[in-house]
Amino acid sequence: MDEMMLWMLFVLGIGLLLFGLLRKPEIIKDSMLAFLLKAYFSTFFGVIVVEMHMLDYPVRILSQYFDTSILFEYLLYPVVCVFFYQTTLRSSFLGIVGQCTLYISVLTAIEVLFEKYTSLIHYNTWKWWYSFLTMFVLSFSVRMMMVWINKKQPLRK
Repeated sequence: MDEMMLWMLFVLGIGLLLFGLLRKPEIIKDSMLAFLLKAYFSTFFGVIVVEMHMLDYPVRILSQYFDTSILFEYLLYPVVCVFFYQTTLRSSFLGIVGQCTLYISVLTAIEVLFEKYTSLIHYNTWKWWYSFLTMFVLSFSVRMMMVWINKKQPLRK
């Protein structure tokens, strides 16, 4: 049952990614950059957490090749970043902090439910608030990187 849930999440993630990228074609480059930055950094931290045995992913896609949840780190979490980026384009600093808190609260609640009722994730020494803090810092940092990147002027010839 858990494996079927992973495949349904995979299909949902691909659908949301396409929807997120195509719904605002004028910022597709920025949305893709936000997606790739989030995937890169979340993979880095995900590997550290799993290697330290703070949490495990007993059921995962491509389990013979990866110890971490590549579905979450490479697709689902970065897709959330695309929507977070897009919904905060015209937000103030406090608006960005508030929306980041909202997005990460929902992700953390889903993770806690998965930990409690499925075999998709198992906390060893990990706590739910570690997830909240790390995802908040990572999401906020990537969003601030995007602000910085977009303020840079192109090189003149």
